[in-house]
Amino acid sequence: MSANHSDAVVVTKGVTKEYSDHGIPVLAVRGIDLEIKTGEFTAIVGPSGSGKTTFLNLISGLDRVTEGKIWLNGKPLSEMSGRELSDFRRDNIGFIFQAYNLIPVLTVTENVEYIMLLQGLSAEERHRRVQTMLGELGLDGFEKRFPPQLSGGQQQRVAVARAIVAQPALVLADEPTANLDSQTAIELIDRMRYLNETHGVTFIFSTHDTKIMERAKRLIVLKDGRIDSDEVRE
Repeated sequence: MSANHSDAVVVTKGVTKEYSDHGIPVLAVRGIDLEIKTGEFTAIVGPSGSGKTTFLNLISGLDRVTEGKIWLNGKPLSEMSGRELSDFRRDNIGFIFQAYNLIPVLTVTENVEYIMLLQGLSAEERHRRVQTMLGELGLDGFEKRFPPQLSGGQQQRVAVARAIVAQPALVLADEPTANLDSQTAIELIDRMRYLNETHGVTFIFSTHDTKIMERAKRLIVLKDGRIDSDEVRE
């Protein structure tokens, strides 16, 4: 299989992940073939133990496959060294976590620009992108605040800004609404879908949240480490 799909951000072929649990082999992911195209807004769902978080970790290169291959932006993850993979992940993947993972001693601006600082972008470019992104996420006026001074919803919007501002090929969101109340969660999802539609940001969610499932343009259901169903809708 060629991975040179011009509109594919992620291509997986025969991806399998086996763990050892007290000496007993456990197949968390079992031979998944999948293609995620640029601009998709995809939710990967399934019961606990279905393999969705493991699969997200494999796509991001945070974990290595036992068998199979993964291409991200046309590059084979399995052929990269640890350092190459770390640099590639920094430049190509944005992460949104359940627990926000903001740095509490940095301001909102400093948290959002952190990845761009590592990438070596100029102060002017960082400032321009941060201001634009905070404006799009309704965070104007919060630039100098610290994470503990923000609500949970505001912190997660800062995390979304941080994930997107470096213009990655892909944003991975693992249970991003788990710590939010229903209304705050809906507002966050709608803002992410707006960024998807206006900027073409490619999102993959791992979630139990029906509100994300309802708003996803593609719904992939995992069961026992395999794709049980794959539905595209607009």
